[in-house]
Amino acid sequence: MVEKAIPKVIPIRINEGKGLLPSIGTQVIPAHANTKDTRGRTLRDLRISVTDRCNFRCTYCMPKEVFDQNYPYLSHKELLSFEEITRLSSIFSTLGVEKIRLTGGEPLLRKNLEVLIAMLAQVRTPDNKPLDLTLTTNGSILRKKAAALKDAGLQRLTVSLDGLDDAIFKKMNDVDFPVADVLDGIKAAQEAGFENIKVNMVVKKGTNDHEIIAMAKHFKGSGVILRFIEFMDVGSSNGWNMAQVLPSKEVIARIHEVFPLQAIEANYSGEVAQRWRYVDGSGEIGLISSVTQTFCHECTRARISTDGQMYLCLFANEGFDFKTLLRSGKSDLEIANAIMNTWATRDDHYSEIRGSDTANQSIGHRKVEMSYIGG
Repeated sequence: MVEKAIPKVIPIRINEGKGLLPSIGTQVIPAHANTKDTRGRTLRDLRISVTDRCNFRCTYCMPKEVFDQNYPYLSHKELLSFEEITRLSSIFSTLGVEKIRLTGGEPLLRKNLEVLIAMLAQVRTPDNKPLDLTLTTNGSILRKKAAALKDAGLQRLTVSLDGLDDAIFKKMNDVDFPVADVLDGIKAAQEAGFENIKVNMVVKKGTNDHEIIAMAKHFKGSGVILRFIEFMDVGSSNGWNMAQVLPSKEVIARIHEVFPLQAIEANYSGEVAQRWRYVDGSGEIGLISSVTQTFCHECTRARISTDGQMYLCLFANEGFDFKTLLRSGKSDLEIANAIMNTWATRDDHYSEIRGSDTANQSIGHRKVEMSYIGG
């Protein structure tokens, strides 16, 4: 049996009377929503993995040699229930979280996911605004689910697509899945009324970087925002090598030579993608450059794994056990204080120190797998 690629979990102890928040619930003290980590970063974004399973075996995320038929996936009882996810999301929202992204694995493999989305759509921030709900998917079953997701209250979609050439795409997903079905899923999402759709392309030098222009041409003018992501050293099983990283500045140079671009401002502080628009006004693209242009200093994200562990960085090697708190009768106030006390200790900045002795020592020999906490 393959060893489960999950890092250590830290139990959380509640210190009665020593929390940061004196009250919580319908009345929230706004000042406490600005609690910062050790590097002055606020908590604004939450990514929740709803399943550790996926029907793709992308070589940079869930390679077959690790995630084979004997891999010990989490049992249903180990997963957070929809009610637990909603409760935790509601508590996070009182602390300043404004955006929640559902991830996996492949989140659409979680049965009745639209029910969870409908529940999350009822959660309100302290100023009575709905959460910004979005989801990342490989698009494989989006045709079947798009309308239900939209009806349930999902606002935005991100679809992973690493090329248009069938041979290349099948090589990347490693399960012989055709590009046409993903493109059809994107079409179905547009037909269902989704107006904010992004497509993420992980660029792996020597594998699919020759598809950059074809991807740009296909989505230019379509209303879909295409984003190029540098190949990152997430987890411990994707065989990452710096030689396979194509710097974002080269991606921009290639596209600009064919379709002139100009840089534009970020939508908000902490946005990870650098934005560029076509000079002819036919849309925009984004670049996510975690390797060559780090954004640790602006990172406002926390991540909840499929089984309820809180991770403070995509490259972490330890999680904090919130499932036990949820299932042991702790109050919302106690859990909120545990969240803020955990966040207050955060010092993660792996991308800034990648390759250094400090990074090697802090991360250790095994990082959390992206399929366990989402990208």
